[in-house]
Amino acid sequence: MSKTSLAVSVESRILVLREQKVILDTDLAELYGVPVKRLNEQVKRNQERFPSDFMFRLTAEENEALRSQNATSKMGRGGRRYAPYAFTEHGAIMAATVLNSERAVEMSVFVVRDEL
Repeated sequence: MSKTSLAVSVESRILVLREQKVILDTDLAELYGVPVKRLNEQVKRNQERFPSDFMFRLTAEENEALRSQNATSKMGRGGRRYAPYAFTEHGAIMAATVLNSERAVEMSVFVVRDEL
């Protein structure tokens, strides 16, 4: 993927929630090339690295608003059991450090160099 297309891919996934630019765990996991379950598992194992200004869980209202905007699956029909996490830029970089996958390392270097 070229640098320009990568930047567009990242930028298209950025949302503004609670007056902060964030990326959801599903999008971050996809960018880092890992399953969402693995990303969230590593976050839970390293909670001290993710203060509230790095990451937060969406409220039920925020989750519902996003679900209705994106027409995602309804609860009870294959949807998520829990609201997704939202990662700030610092949280996304920290996630790359706890994942330590090759793709996560590449993406964190890209973000730090280009300061998206």
